Amino acid sequence: MKRFFRSAALAWTGIVTAVKSERHMKIHLAAAAIVIVLAVLFRFEAIEWLLLIILIALVIGSELINTAIENAVDLASSEQHPLAKNAKDIAAGAVLFFAFTAVIGGCILFIPHILYLL
Repeated sequence: MKRFFRSAALAWTGIVTAVKSERHMKIHLAAAAIVIVLAVLFRFEAIEWLLLIILIALVIGSELINTAIENAVDLASSEQHPLAKNAKDIAAGAVLFFAFTAVIGGCILFIPHILYLL
């Protein structure tokens, strides 16, 4: 159990490091906070909460993985290399893909609530 808590603490340190060092992580967290507040105001149903949490997790999780890949590539070589560029660009592309998907999913979740108000 001690090893589990140590691993969890190290993982938490990684999340905090990414939040402190990555501008996009701050943007994703701010967006997540906004949609969570809106979901509370719109009184989301359980299934809507589930989908919203999954979308948030995909975006933030992919940003964490992207940050790890960028750091590992930078550590592996200080020289510019086409494969290093590809790795970083593809990882960033994954974040962009999940972010766009989350926006579409967010629209599907929120538009009916907004239309109901109108």
